[in-house]
Amino acid sequence: MWSFTRHKLELPTPEHALPGRAEPIVRPGRHTVLGSPLAPPYPEGSEVADFALGCFWGAERKFWQIPGVITTAVGYEGGLTSNPTYEEVCSGLTGHAEAVRVVFDPARVSYRDLLTVFWEAHDPTQGMRQGNDVGTQYRSAVFVNSDTQREAAEASEKAYQSPVTAAGYGPITTEISTASPFYFAEDYHQQYLDKNPNGYCGLGGTGVACPVGVVKSESRD
Repeated sequence: MWSFTRHKLELPTPEHALPGRAEPIVRPGRHTVLGSPLAPPYPEGSEVADFALGCFWGAERKFWQIPGVITTAVGYEGGLTSNPTYEEVCSGLTGHAEAVRVVFDPARVSYRDLLTVFWEAHDPTQGMRQGNDVGTQYRSAVFVNSDTQREAAEASEKAYQSPVTAAGYGPITTEISTASPFYFAEDYHQQYLDKNPNGYCGLGGTGVACPVGVVKSESRD
């Protein structure tokens, strides 16, 4: 039997995954902070980076504050179910992580800088959880959109493991895999902490600086 505990801590197999649906559950609008469209087409010359680092509400805010970021959106990635709902993702039966899509201008901010924000914003050693948030949807992941991104992600993971180990943490459990379909989350999740400034944010890093570079955030609230 596929138990509740396994729902939360193990990725489902295709035979256990929910079937989903053919049509998207939302039609993405515009970013409430940046004013830019959430969905493609994106500006010429821009690039896309996809990250998962726990609850996507606080994670998205980390990235929309970075100069050079054109737009951000939250969604579901890395799973088996087509066009899942939030409730389905939370059931553990879709295999998706809560992900943040970051569209950026590489002339203003590099992918390496985004990786720095990713590593420092959460604890990448916790497996299928992030703090008090437990479940496969809270796992740490980098979904790469090119070989160049994969090389950078793998190099940064290797570089970050040494100071993380020195600080007393265990092995990094971050998944680095090829980007799969990104399904936009429901509208109320998009820029949640802009719409709800006092809303829940369970994001917490290790306090360990990432040696691959530092980018300064600039609040646009």
